[in-house]
Amino acid sequence: MTDAALYFTGPETVELRETAVGQPAADELLVDTRASAISAGTELLVYRDQMPSDLPADETLDALDGDLSYPLRYGYAASGVVREVGADVDPDWISRPVFSFVPHQTSFRATPDSVLALPPETTPAAGSLLPSVETATNLVLDAAPRLGERVVVFGAGVIGLCVTRLLAAFPLESLVVVDPIERRRTLAAALGADRTTTPADLADTETADVDRADTDPVDTDPAVEQADLAIELSGQPSALDDALGAVGYDARIVVGSWYGTKREPIDLGGRFHRDRIDIVSSQVSTISPELRGRWDRDRRMDAALDRLDWIPADELITHRIPFERAPEAYELLDSAPDAAVQVILEYS
Repeated sequence: MTDAALYFTGPETVELRETAVGQPAADELLVDTRASAISAGTELLVYRDQMPSDLPADETLDALDGDLSYPLRYGYAASGVVREVGADVDPDWISRPVFSFVPHQTSFRATPDSVLALPPETTPAAGSLLPSVETATNLVLDAAPRLGERVVVFGAGVIGLCVTRLLAAFPLESLVVVDPIERRRTLAAALGADRTTTPADLADTETADVDRADTDPVDTDPAVEQADLAIELSGQPSALDDALGAVGYDARIVVGSWYGTKREPIDLGGRFHRDRIDIVSSQVSTISPELRGRWDRDRRMDAALDRLDWIPADELITHRIPFERAPEAYELLDSAPDAAVQVILEYS
């Protein structure tokens, strides 16, 4: 069998190239990929050449070696089935569904300790969503929502929707999701948001509240204007201004977006300073220092796997595209983001 891998070869250009996977070594598995999820946020930064080229691809994932300069293989959400095992590996691994953080390609070799065995009933497509649930788990751990808090989530892409589902299980006073796309707002409501709104409507509400603050403070919208916690997942740096406007005194803003080389002017000269608002970064490659005494990546992954079936994969996956037509998937995400939520590459 001839194997193939997806390469980003230049701005807005991807290619499928033959690759030699070979037979498993004595301590390895050979896995046939069945589905791999495209991370629309991070992978579009790579596709659009909006990543810092001198930054390591991901120092915590062995499969993503090197930096982010072209050409490169990128991707970290592959679900497949073990086809063969090496001489020193338990043959019970054969035919087991597994997940691994490897780029998009038809098959791969891995050691048993570098894959995660999936429940037998998990479909390959659902299995490929595991990194999104793990990222959402990390975000919620970093955000540390508290009893009775008002929370606003900016961005209802796949990560935002997974975060919404996890937050819906908390005893919050309110959970508001902000996104410009109606389809995503509908999904957010189905996953537990108390209210959804658009960035434009949110801005109108904030402006109206400021205009009448001296005469009618009772009319302000406490669910948004005085949020205790905002989580920014839109991928747009300008959304930080929206988040600053949505939170109250001594509030917290957790930024899970990776903006790459995108830049926007952010107003830090007003309420941010006077109201002692905290802005912190959340990044899934590491565990927050405050949690490292009790949490490690294995515990976090176990928590994510336990909640994988909370996420309705069939509702989030809007497009299933054969691997051999992978360039079409990136063209779709780049040119028509409103049409897609989660795009999956499927392998025959």
